[in-house]
Amino acid sequence: MVTRINPSILAADFANLEREFGRISTADLAHVDVMDNHFVPNLTLGLPIVERLLQVSPIPLDIHLMIEDPDRWAPAYAEAGAYSVTFHAEAATDAVALARRLRAIGSRAGIALKPGTPVEPYLDLLDEFDQVLVMTVEPGFGGQSFLASTMPKLSLLADAVREKGLDVWLQVDGGITEDTIAQAAAAGANTFVAGSSVFNGDPAGQIERLRSAAELHSHAH
Repeated sequence: MVTRINPSILAADFANLEREFGRISTADLAHVDVMDNHFVPNLTLGLPIVERLLQVSPIPLDIHLMIEDPDRWAPAYAEAGAYSVTFHAEAATDAVALARRLRAIGSRAGIALKPGTPVEPYLDLLDEFDQVLVMTVEPGFGGQSFLASTMPKLSLLADAVREKGLDVWLQVDGGITEDTIAQAAAAGANTFVAGSSVFNGDPAGQIERLRSAAELHSHAH
């Protein structure tokens, strides 16, 4: 199984983002958190900065929209050239219609679930998405502790994806370290967002350590 490590630039040095992207060139994708201070109580960056990041990043961008009204705003990120655009189930008016629109533009379409959001309503819709993001912290801020209580949700998704024979990436985001990545991989995740655990030190070395830890435990799926 392919293991993807997506460093979260929320933990990067925002004054030197081009340099920071160079430090994570061995990662699979760069995870970019867009927050609007409405859907979550934090404000990060928006489309103009993402458009510039697309020009300097050595790896594809994995956009995570923690915003209200993604039905209106998400397509612009796909049009700008983002490889993957993930919006929140709790914020979308029509998740399937939005995912189809993103795919038609040419990006991968992802749906994100907060820790308390049940996954069951989406298990029969999985072929409409390229990625499901299971938040392993409450979205809004980096550096939080991993919520192991989200692992049963991930297992349900992994079982459904396998039974249906789909190619849907299962992503986890929040509190991912060498220790917690093992739990997430064992539950079926294959795409891992890590922020502070990558940027606080030697990013290239940490990306490989995370990848190895995930691959060691991913045999269950």
